[in-house]
Amino acid sequence: MKKENWTYLTEIVLLGFSDFQSMQELLFCLVLMFYLMALMGNSLILILTIFSPTLHTPMYFFLCNLSFVEIGYNSTISPKMLVNLLSDNQTIYFWVCGCQIVTECCLLCVMAYDRYAAICKPLQYTYIMNYRECVNFVAASWTFGILMGLGQSVSIFTLPFCGLDRISHFFCDIMPVLRLTSTDTYKNEVANAILTMMFALIPLLLILFSYILIISTILMMPVAKNRQKAFSTCSSHLTVVLLYYGTITAAYIHPNSANSQDNNRFLALLYTVVTPSLNPIIYSLRNKEIKAAFTKTIAKLCVFLG
Repeated sequence: MKKENWTYLTEIVLLGFSDFQSMQELLFCLVLMFYLMALMGNSLILILTIFSPTLHTPMYFFLCNLSFVEIGYNSTISPKMLVNLLSDNQTIYFWVCGCQIVTECCLLCVMAYDRYAAICKPLQYTYIMNYRECVNFVAASWTFGILMGLGQSVSIFTLPFCGLDRISHFFCDIMPVLRLTSTDTYKNEVANAILTMMFALIPLLLILFSYILIISTILMMPVAKNRQKAFSTCSSHLTVVLLYYGTITAAYIHPNSANSQDNNRFLALLYTVVTPSLNPIIYSLRNKEIKAAFTKTIAKLCVFLG
């Protein structure tokens, strides 16, 4: 193809679920419900963590940042999908789907390390997880996420395209976008796979390694009550990790088939829309400290209003 016929991608038409016309209203209601749940739940965790002194600990500092990431990540996808489900304006700028997934992987890894330090190094915990180190961990997570998103965006923007700008997805997933290019994308796909392994698989391996050490330490505790208490402090985080990585694995690691594209979109709904709404519920229902902070906050609000 002649170079003068090339174009550079600035906007993408997201076809979303337009091939499921009978499901548009149902999908709109479900996406709206989960989006509002995610906004309210994660906003509540942010407010409680900031204004409750009992939650000013490393674990809740990381959880606060995770909730902020969930709000931002969900807000770059769900509102546009809601508009697309009810209108014909399905274009979107590619850069808005940037780097939140990578940041979340890093934060989950840091939270696993926090649990490792609390259980395996209890006497050194306050020294290991001091305020400065917590800030450094979060800053590193955001930096890695931004660099990953920037690198992918630049590599996509600089590719030549031949006028095709439609993808059968509801957000700017990397692989569908790469298929629009008019050149061989093998090197880009390899680079994307390497980056994905570096910024998603490596945190997962570190999380698994942390939990191997945590479980080994817990099993060596002589008192059953202490073992149960230690397990309970990890259960919420471990549930979120399994939910997050489980849905991503199901969406991206599956055999190619005629229905894989449809399956990919519906599985992607789980980790982009459903998971951010479930994480606050998981942490709230299984966490006495958050429940206590919520009760105290409501009591103070009632006194203030009364």
